[in-house]
This record gives sequence, structure tokens and C-alpha cells, in this order.
Amino acid sequence: METFADKAIAFNHQLRFAGSLPKGFRVLNPFDDNPETRMVMQQFYKLYYDDTRQRKFIIGINPSRHGAGVTGVPFTDTKRMESECGIAMQSAYTHELSSVFMYDMIAQYGGVQKFYQDFYINSPFPLAIIRKTANAHWLNANYYDSASLFQHTKAFMIASLRQLVQIGLDTREVIVLGKKNARFIQSLNEEAALFEKISVLEHPRFIQQYRSKEKQSYIDKYITTLQSLL
Repeated sequence: METFADKAIAFNHQLRFAGSLPKGFRVLNPFDDNPETRMVMQQFYKLYYDDTRQRKFIIGINPSRHGAGVTGVPFTDTKRMESECGIAMQSAYTHELSSVFMYDMIAQYGGVQKFYQDFYINSPFPLAIIRKTANAHWLNANYYDSASLFQHTKAFMIASLRQLVQIGLDTREVIVLGKKNARFIQSLNEEAALFEKISVLEHPRFIQQYRSKEKQSYIDKYITTLQSLL
């Protein structure tokens, strides 16, 4: 029998964005770009998801270059992949703000084993997007950074969410991270009818960057909200 891990790994292996993007944007596929990313991702899912349990769905925006854009696991940089998940990565070393908040919250939730047996995290656009700045540097981008970018990625996001639901996710209520993200997910949901109810939590990066003094109250809010789904 296929496990949740088998299905999650297969989903990541087949990920390809073949569409066009507005000028100045690029998609990064870590599963194609770095062989170790595939290996680490597979180790992670086999370690924490190798069963047939249904999970609640937490929905992010799209991977960052320093988190899932390297490790292949949402909200997990290489530092926390090693220190919290027990999987070391040799080809990269990254620190990502959202990962700091997420794993501090997970520790208070009860640890990685407990958290990942209850929840699965991914994004409507499950690959990293970067944009070119005026001085030719590349920075992280969100799928909703421009109306044109959203329109170019919309069909792919609906198709990806439909595939993700089939992995073994509870669609009665999902948690979306980020208020702006939630508005776009709601519009996708109105078209595709994927989820019965959408609840919203502040995005980890927003909390770490702008509300760090109130971090514990946000962690408490996360845990209360997540436990209410179980």
C-alpha cells in the first residue's frame, strides 16, 4: 500500500512548470537543480510520513530560495533540517526567518514527530519564484507580486492543489498562512471548490520580521488554531 510519504515524494518528483512568466521572473526547481535536495526530501518524508494517516493541510505562499528552495521541505532551512529533523545537508547551508518561527512553534506543539503526524505543509505554487531587480540581483518573489504573475501561474496552482489533495489531506478546513495569500487562495477555491473552509494565520516571516516581540502570543495562537482542527 502506498504511504503518505510515497505520494508526497512522487508529487515532488513530477513537479515541472512549463508555462511562461512575465519578464523578470524565473522559477527554480530544487528537485531538478540539486540531486541532494531530492535525497534529503525523500529522507524527510520517509522519516515523518511513512504511514497512511490523513493530515490537516497548512498552505504557504511559495518556497523561498533559502528554505524549501534548497531542502525541498516547506519552511525548513538546512539548519533546522539538521538540528530539528536529524537530516544533514552537505551541499548547502541556509538560514531562513520563516523556518525559525515554524520550528519554535513546532517544538512547543510537541515536537516534529507529533506535528508532522498531524499536519502537512505545502504551497499553491510549490516551486521557488525569483525576480530580477533593477541592479540585476535576484530576490525571492511571491506568486501574487503582480497581477500578471498570478495569471501566468493560476492554472498550475489549481492543478497542483488538486494533486496535493489526493495525497491524503483533510479538505474540510485548511489553514492559510498570510492574509494576502488567503485572499488569493480564496479566489482559487471559489473557482476550483477544493476546501470547505479556510482559516488564516499570520505568515511566519511577517511575525519574525515585524512582530518578534509578540512572538510567543503568535505561537500560542498557532497552536490553539491547529489543535482546534484535530
